Amino acid sequence: MAPDDKETAIALRVMKFGGSSVADAEKIRTVARRIADAKESGDDVVAVVSARGKTTDGLVADAMEISARPDPREMDMLLSTGERISCALMAMALHDLGHEAESFTGSQAGIFTDAQHTKAHILEMQPHRLEESLKAGRIVLVAGFQGMSKEDKNVTTLGRGGSDTTAVALASALNASVCEIHSDVVGVFTADPRIVPGAAKLARITHEEMLEMAAMGSKVLALRAVEFARNHDVRLHARSTFLPVEGTWIIKETPDMEQAIVSGIAHRSDEAKITVTGVRDQPGIAAAIFTALADALINVDTIIQNIGIHGHADLSFTVPLVELTPARDALESVRGTLQFDDVITDDQIGKVTLVGAGMKSNPGVAAKMFRVLAAEGINIQMIDTSTIRISVVIDRRDVERSVRALHDAFDLTSEAARRANV
Repeated sequence: MAPDDKETAIALRVMKFGGSSVADAEKIRTVARRIADAKESGDDVVAVVSARGKTTDGLVADAMEISARPDPREMDMLLSTGERISCALMAMALHDLGHEAESFTGSQAGIFTDAQHTKAHILEMQPHRLEESLKAGRIVLVAGFQGMSKEDKNVTTLGRGGSDTTAVALASALNASVCEIHSDVVGVFTADPRIVPGAAKLARITHEEMLEMAAMGSKVLALRAVEFARNHDVRLHARSTFLPVEGTWIIKETPDMEQAIVSGIAHRSDEAKITVTGVRDQPGIAAAIFTALADALINVDTIIQNIGIHGHADLSFTVPLVELTPARDALESVRGTLQFDDVITDDQIGKVTLVGAGMKSNPGVAAKMFRVLAAEGINIQMIDTSTIRISVVIDRRDVERSVRALHDAFDLTSEAARRANV
């Protein structure tokens, strides 16, 4: 049952369907039936759809076949077509089911962004046309992953997970009671079920917990979408497209909400570690290093600096594996100015993270985590924490074994079942 039973009185439901959910004609018809059922239950419906299957990958390949360095503006023009195709086809399927449906591009839906092509951020929502269509009794279809730059009115795309972000932004702007994120999984699990067969589906989780899990490798929901939902208090429901079962509710923490010490385990195997050696131990040097990385649009995580000796120190941090080469290039560009010794890289690391709101008031989680990994003979290279998260950087080959050992040690399957029955 959903938190506080609000789903029984939903006036507006935003439903998002990913690429695997609309991959072929039969799946589009199945999703259309799901949308029609929601409308027939008495709800107003806005549905956001992604490009079909591997359409976006194919468009990227087409661009690379033509140009080694495609122009970002034209890439957005190209990439935005995938979602538009899905949107129009879904509207046609709904028409065949006897429903009035109207499809909109991101710009037509009033999604205004900055001008950063291929990874734009939403600045403003003006969904007036959608509101008019809803008032007329129509089902509204919106192409995900796209908008229009407020500055120059160009088509923009929102980057990885952009359709999730589109759905959450619309749910906030239209004051929807829920934003449903439909995919080929039934919800958020205590760990990746492909690694831990006994992993359990979570009945509910807080925005903060989901934000940490998404940032640390959980792929059920896009990080930016969860962040938007937290900032605007949007209730999310991660659920299956094809199975009519309750999924996982992601909501704002409430005073009576059961808090597990550890809710779940996330992992990443697509990161790299960089160590800058012989860094001068004085004010402004770290700022200069990370400014160079920021200027190159490198996302940096898990930063550690050792104690300075004889006026120098080593600085280590992690970056996405795909950004390792540009990160190294950015550092080499300032090496002469900053006069550090060397840039050492390791592309064989992974990261394992425990997440739980209950960590804030329960000591000993870190100690237990480290004991479990030590018993498995797994060496910890770096440690990073927040009030509800503990992350360790380890050898990539040890990631799956670490996830299984920690899941068993913290008995997360039993804990998830207990919370679901509270």
